[in-house]
Amino acid sequence: MPRHPLRILLVEDHPFQLLATQCLLKSFGFDHLTLAENAEQAIRSMSRSQGPFDLMLCDQCLPDLPGLELVEIASRRHFIIGAILLSGLPQTELYNLTEQALQRGLPLLGYLSKPLNKDELAKLITPLVRL
Repeated sequence: MPRHPLRILLVEDHPFQLLATQCLLKSFGFDHLTLAENAEQAIRSMSRSQGPFDLMLCDQCLPDLPGLELVEIASRRHFIIGAILLSGLPQTELYNLTEQALQRGLPLLGYLSKPLNKDELAKLITPLVRL
């Protein structure tokens, strides 16, 4: 599998989901991963970063801040280029979050339902890098 230079910030508070998503991303050849278990850790990592992350994969239901709010903070501060929400919420709620992101002008590429599907992830990331 070819290696990809895409810099990804993965924000997930559930240890199993964090590990599973990390393994899935590595299987695609993404090695430049930064992990955070909550919004506070993510903001700290983004603040210390030398440049914006190409992509933030973010759980919508974080313990300290909704994922969409973190996407907005990160976007307004130019910490990220794009984002994908991860969630176990019903499809209608995820669709509504996508609409909110569009109205706010946020760089949300879409959402992925948990458990993550490899093909759906590939569809969202393909525009950023050829898998």
